[in-house]
Amino acid sequence: VQLQASGGGLVRAGGSLRLSCAASGISFSNSDLAWYRQAPGKQREPVATITSGGTIWYLESVKGRFTISRDNAKNTMYLQMNSLKVEDTAVYSCAAPPIRPTYWGQGTLVTVSS
Repeated sequence: VQLQASGGGLVRAGGSLRLSCAASGISFSNSDLAWYRQAPGKQREPVATITSGGTIWYLESVKGRFTISRDNAKNTMYLQMNSLKVEDTAVYSCAAPPIRPTYWGQGTLVTVSS
């Protein structure tokens, strides 16, 4: 199983980024997925999850700014991040399943400058 996250980078506060997570080796359309993040000096936390049926959950602090989605035809999950804040700076990883993940992507760094 491989989960390959990409799309991170340096952006100014208020800007946008879209992260992608390409999956292989799993039955993607039947998998529940998640985006996690770990900020410097902090514990890793779930940011957004999406089930195989399309049920979505967001961390309260990103509601209204982040959008999780999936394209089963491309075996890819996305995280559209708008109105980014300095406190969104972290390494973002994709994972499956959302709770106690078995599989992790390598992470992509998102840095938001003021």
